[in-house]
Amino acid sequence: MKEQQAVDRQTYDQVILPIYSPAEFIPVRGEGSRVWDQQGKEYIDFAGGIAVLALGHCHPALVSAVREQSEKLWHVSNIFTNEPTLRLAQKLIAATFAERVFFANSGAEANEAAFKLARHYAITQYSPYKTKIIAFKQGFHGRTFFTVSVGGQAKYADGFGPKPADIIHVPFNDLDAVKAVIDENTCAVVLEPVQGEGGVTAATQEFMQGVRQLCDDNNALLVFDEVQSGMGRTGKLFTYMHYGVAPDILTTAKALGGGFPISAMLTTDKIAKVMGLGTHGTTYGGNPLACAVGNAAFDIINTPEVLDGVEKRREYFVEALNQLNDKYHVFSEIRGLGLLIGAELTGKLQGHSKDILQACADEGLMMLNAGPNVLRFTPSLIISEEEMKSGMAKLDKALEKVLA
Repeated sequence: MKEQQAVDRQTYDQVILPIYSPAEFIPVRGEGSRVWDQQGKEYIDFAGGIAVLALGHCHPALVSAVREQSEKLWHVSNIFTNEPTLRLAQKLIAATFAERVFFANSGAEANEAAFKLARHYAITQYSPYKTKIIAFKQGFHGRTFFTVSVGGQAKYADGFGPKPADIIHVPFNDLDAVKAVIDENTCAVVLEPVQGEGGVTAATQEFMQGVRQLCDDNNALLVFDEVQSGMGRTGKLFTYMHYGVAPDILTTAKALGGGFPISAMLTTDKIAKVMGLGTHGTTYGGNPLACAVGNAAFDIINTPEVLDGVEKRREYFVEALNQLNDKYHVFSEIRGLGLLIGAELTGKLQGHSKDILQACADEGLMMLNAGPNVLRFTPSLIISEEEMKSGMAKLDKALEKVLA
């Protein structure tokens, strides 16, 4: 048997497509909101795999679900169905506005399905010209060519040739801007209730209600991308529930599997009926292994204990960040909902989020940014008080180091 080669950070630069710039350390083990690297150094995790690890690393219930299902049935393809898929679909429907579910593997795939469904519905039910999609600047919906084109950040979409047509971007939270472009040829308005990659900006109540009404007035579908904000991240199972405004289509991923790749698109019977056999598909989507883990994650997240705890933990983070701001005067605003928190940088640190992330790593803290000017916090929804205190102490030291 061939001896396994040692790997380190230099190995990455030799073998992986150069589209990321990962940290210098390599995590090898995690438990709760703590991670250890190859050298045994401990880190507090405030990144949560970018809002994926809602229950932290290696939660016993998820480990058990993987182990149990892995000894039963891994994959059967969409030619057959399976019990874990049907159970998870039932749970999502019972807890939301939805009546139909489509499972895929990633947020981008769920959004791709959502945008195709919106277009197909409008074309088949109204007109072949009803194809316009209204989306928002600084929005992010994935990396397929369709989803990156609907996303409102040109840096991700440019350089790949002609983009899918009939997509318009307007400023987020600007209802007048939507009014100016929506018309009878609009098939959908697509938005994140909290823009994640775009700077952790939450939609206003007036904006959400206004967009819902504009969609109704123009026979357009309202699509909520809750890939990052869903599954308890903001203190309710899905963020739309804070606003009392239901979408026609909703996508979710990231925390749905607690770290195991799975995503879902939710919609109503009326809209789902336009999709016939073979209209869309996926090889791995809805496989029993992913859905077994999804069931275990759902059963824990969708409880008062976890959802109510999100707001309590948010209060701790916001108070701690305000205390750091009193000390260093580096944040102009702390925003977001629940445990999707953005701290906008100001003064000497404006535009230096990457420098802070590096300093955090040196101190033993895993952090995120949302562009060059925002620190992003997406920790486990059940992160302990001890882990929060330890992480904030490390952030304190990192800020002091960068400002020196």
